[in-house]
Amino acid sequence: MAEDRTQQGPAGGVAPHLTIPSRGGQAAIEFYQRALGAEVLRMMLAEDGERVMHAHLRINGGSVMMHDEFPEMNGEQDIQPKGVVLHLQVDDADEWWNRAILAGGVPIYPLADQFWGDRYGQLRDPFGHSWSIGAPLRT
Repeated sequence: MAEDRTQQGPAGGVAPHLTIPSRGGQAAIEFYQRALGAEVLRMMLAEDGERVMHAHLRINGGSVMMHDEFPEMNGEQDIQPKGVVLHLQVDDADEWWNRAILAGGVPIYPLADQFWGDRYGQLRDPFGHSWSIGAPLRT
């Protein structure tokens, strides 16, 4: 993974910052690369050489920050993400959906044509984070 010191984090806007449970940070980066076409802009390991201290990914043109959990710093271990869905508005929902499912995503709301004019579905990644994928219906 390339390390670029100019890309510590996003330059503006709002970017999700994911905490990955159970020392899964490096596996999460690999999953996001396979499933969502993530580009790693920066990745730094902790002093233990195993856990991800900081990563900056670009997914579908947007920044996503992430790190492993560090229970020795905040007291939480085996964090279970909930209450947030990360949305990807894409050009071809079926292509993105199929790639994510083949990489190990688990459907939680099937991809289908929706009344509001998008093809849309939700899946959960192997680390507990929920993602929605949507694209305008083709006419």
